[in-house]
Amino acid sequence: MFYTIYDVLLFQMKKKGIEEKELVTILKKNGFKAKQLELLKSNCTTLLPNKLLDKALEIAGLTNLEMNLMLGNVPLEYEDSYLENISRIAKFLTVRELTKNNKNVDAEYRTSKGELYHADCLDVLPMIQSESVDMVFADPPFNLKKEYANGRNDDLSISQYIEWSKLWLDECIRILKPGGSLYIYNIPKWCIYYAEYLCSKICFQNWIAIDMKNSFPIKDKYTPSHYGLLYFTKGTKPKTFNKQRLPIQTCRHCGGEYKDYGGYKDKMNVLGVNIADVWYDIFPVRNGKNRLYNELSIKLLDRIISFSSNEGDLILDPFGGSGTTYAVAELLNRRWIGIELGDCDVIKKRMTSLEKDRNALEKINDEKNVLFTKKSIKLRKKNGFWLPKEEK
Repeated sequence: MFYTIYDVLLFQMKKKGIEEKELVTILKKNGFKAKQLELLKSNCTTLLPNKLLDKALEIAGLTNLEMNLMLGNVPLEYEDSYLENISRIAKFLTVRELTKNNKNVDAEYRTSKGELYHADCLDVLPMIQSESVDMVFADPPFNLKKEYANGRNDDLSISQYIEWSKLWLDECIRILKPGGSLYIYNIPKWCIYYAEYLCSKICFQNWIAIDMKNSFPIKDKYTPSHYGLLYFTKGTKPKTFNKQRLPIQTCRHCGGEYKDYGGYKDKMNVLGVNIADVWYDIFPVRNGKNRLYNELSIKLLDRIISFSSNEGDLILDPFGGSGTTYAVAELLNRRWIGIELGDCDVIKKRMTSLEKDRNALEKINDEKNVLFTKKSIKLRKKNGFWLPKEEK
């Protein structure tokens, strides 16, 4: 199945031995201008003139119905006929044989709790036993046309990116235990596709919006200001959900609360407020020259791992980056499996010296399950704001 008409065109032309550059030339000769080509590639085809869409069908050698079927759509007028003939259609379909991984990939680095593989995740995931992992956290490449070391790049078409994502998602689902949790961190554009696919496989729990502190305006768009964190479970309920609470959000200058709790302040839980599905307190990592490549917030991974696993559980992260998941898992006494295709030296160096991460976790834990942080209590006392009896 394809996700854009442009991908269908490219597929059809490659069957004739015509590559993408030649396809672009053909489209331009048939009336497609630069902006219209961009609309075609982005699948915004409702803005294209009908004559151009007809020309695209002609170039592909397809009818409108055939194009829709290749896009995974059954037009409403054909729906009854399609459903009545499912058995006959199924007889025509053949299973695509996927090459099974036969590679024997050795771990690059080990601790008493985990092991790190320097490899493509699609070479390692098939090696992992089915239903053996308690929690998966994945922070895959965002496909933003970036160039990486060793000639790698992050520039796939929508269809290529989603098809690649399905491969590792299926493996992650396979290796999750019943009731296990799957978290995926990405930009909203890709979260939409992930959510649609995963909803047909496992159970949706939450779309968590993580506030983006350093957002920049983009012309003719609302300013992007959040990352998506998808939370799914292999079953209707998670087997582990260790509830945590956060302090009331207060002004860092005066200590006053942002939200008015009115006459219910005295009835509030002294351990803090429930964590909602919008997270404002995950701050970007700012270590200047010492910032690790693609470093995620320790607080983010601490929250996820603490919520969805217990000590001794097995955590998997197939896109290691700077190794935040592995460092937090190690410090929280979880077992872990790590995979990273790029440079693993930064991860190995981090894992051999976890003091900085340990100190960060201690600070994070000081601000969990309390109604007010120590700093806000001091400010509130100074400025005469309400405090529970035990803090006065």
